[in-house]
Amino acid sequence: MQAILALEDGRIFKGKSFGAPGERYGEVVFNTSMTGYQEILTDPSYKGQIVTMTYPLIGNYGINKEDVESRKPFLEGFVVKECSKISSNWRSSQSLAGYLKENKILGIEGIDTRVLTLHIRKSGAMKAILSTEDLDEKSLIKKAKNSPGLVGIDLVKEVTIDKKHLWLNVKQRAYKVIVLDCGVKYNILRELVKHKCQVIVLPAHASSEEILSLKPDGLLLSNGPGDPQAVSYVVQTTRKLITKLPIFGICLGHQMLGLALGGKTYKLKFGHHGANHPVKDLKSGKVSVTVQNHGFCVDIDSLNKKEVEITHINLNDQTLEGMRHKKLPIFSVQFHPEASAGPHDAKYLFKSFIDLMKKHAKT
Repeated sequence: MQAILALEDGRIFKGKSFGAPGERYGEVVFNTSMTGYQEILTDPSYKGQIVTMTYPLIGNYGINKEDVESRKPFLEGFVVKECSKISSNWRSSQSLAGYLKENKILGIEGIDTRVLTLHIRKSGAMKAILSTEDLDEKSLIKKAKNSPGLVGIDLVKEVTIDKKHLWLNVKQRAYKVIVLDCGVKYNILRELVKHKCQVIVLPAHASSEEILSLKPDGLLLSNGPGDPQAVSYVVQTTRKLITKLPIFGICLGHQMLGLALGGKTYKLKFGHHGANHPVKDLKSGKVSVTVQNHGFCVDIDSLNKKEVEITHINLNDQTLEGMRHKKLPIFSVQFHPEASAGPHDAKYLFKSFIDLMKKHAKT
């Protein structure tokens, strides 16, 4: 079945469908990861986006039930050079194409993903539409132009859970952590459990009163999709909790924390999406190879340097990757410390969160 990817600037990419039929719009971005496509598909942060993989062969190890990062795929479409017809791995339970069809996700293969990636790098991430139904190029370009995009759109409400739940019953828990689910990845919850935390996940719209009523030792602001300025209700809740308990923000959580601390956010030209982004810890001087997935960033110059210390910097473009409050037990990072991207992973940040809760409990 023929499929067409049309960009708002008029560029057309024709290929073959390998997922579900239909039509979906979203912001087209590229991801530079060579593996991990299953984790990418199930990362709720990709809601509202059509993801292009720069690595040419995707799907060769199939799909398994253990490595999913959320309850279902949330992205709008998946773009690859070639979808592997063979799924060879001892844990594989189905093919990539079968998984996309089962979850009603559109996929397109057979296009030159190098050309598309270079175009996005030059012109920036842009609105697009992927279709197997409407094959009229002018019609698709018009639809792409008229689609809402990401700026100012609250996508968190599309991915958050409906009600409170306990992630796992930890018998010998050391700390109780509230995770505000703005699109949380499961491995964040797994890492907290490894550190003997009882994890209670709350919907993004939970109030500060509800959070404090559970008497937590700490709060984790999760990753999630879209524009942080569009989720003002989470920013307001965070602002009320800043002086109440230790807070750890990841990705969108980092951005919302930046807004709560009086900073500003802006949209990056083509975002950071991949598993090979070098981030420098300014205190230790060490560089971590990190997993990233975000299109917005906290403006370094907008932060009050008397209160906020910059802790991490992206070595590719010098954008903000981490910060901490100089007096309060609060810190955050733009990248994903729960993911294992390279030999120098950033999982030590979960230990830092544990240490903050331990120290705060004694004061």
